[in-house]
Amino acid sequence: MQRRSLLKSMAAIGALGTIAACAPANTTPNIVEIAAGNPDFSTLVAALQAAGLVETLSGPGPFTVFAPTNAAFAALPAGTVDTLLLPENRDQLVSILTYHVVPGQITSDQLIGTRQSVTTVQGGTLDVNGIQSKANSGVRVNDANVISADIIASNGVIHVIDGVLLP
Repeated sequence: MQRRSLLKSMAAIGALGTIAACAPANTTPNIVEIAAGNPDFSTLVAALQAAGLVETLSGPGPFTVFAPTNAAFAALPAGTVDTLLLPENRDQLVSILTYHVVPGQITSDQLIGTRQSVTTVQGGTLDVNGIQSKANSGVRVNDANVISADIIASNGVIHVIDGVLLP
């Protein structure tokens, strides 16, 4: 009788192990998944799709993305976003979007209290100013303010900015 109970217990443990092995792992989403899940980034996601950069920014990275909000895109001159999303303007769109991406993972603790130039994937440089003063109470990237920092993704980090960076 004890033998049957032992066999049943072992079978139950084996079944639970199999079920646990088949369960999806709880993983951190990548940069694109985070952006796609946030309605404040719908313009950015549409631009990434039009530029063909979704696969790249879903890749292993690591990347640091200075991500403009919908409001940042809306502040551009009227018709700019619509024009950039046209297939014939893809190269210009790629240039603008990759200007927002820095190779490697740079978190806010590496920016606060420093002023540095960082090279973007596009090849240009960004002036990142984390030195606080009367005029600057947070981190600025060129003329944009970081309004939310350190959104950690599986393949890097996102810093939300209030302006679109133009190369």
